[in-house]
Amino acid sequence: MSDIGKQFEKAAKDILKLDDGPDNNTKLKLYALFKQASSGDVEGKRPGFTDMVGRAKYDAWAALKGTASDDAKKQYVDLVNSLLKG
Repeated sequence: MSDIGKQFEKAAKDILKLDDGPDNNTKLKLYALFKQASSGDVEGKRPGFTDMVGRAKYDAWAALKGTASDDAKKQYVDLVNSLLKG
């Protein structure tokens, strides 16, 4: 496993150690980066307007379309580290 892969796995575990959860925009960014890093570009249909949470998640992930997996992992690790430092 690459160095960034190890850092990504560690960051995914470390984010659970936060005492106070991040704000909603940061949660969406974390979600989108994690999904882009682990699953690639978003697929499927955008959820309907009655599913506001699903729609927000889809839109955040879709905004990262074309971002390479390693780039998304690096951004995720950097964001988690900045949150842990407070």
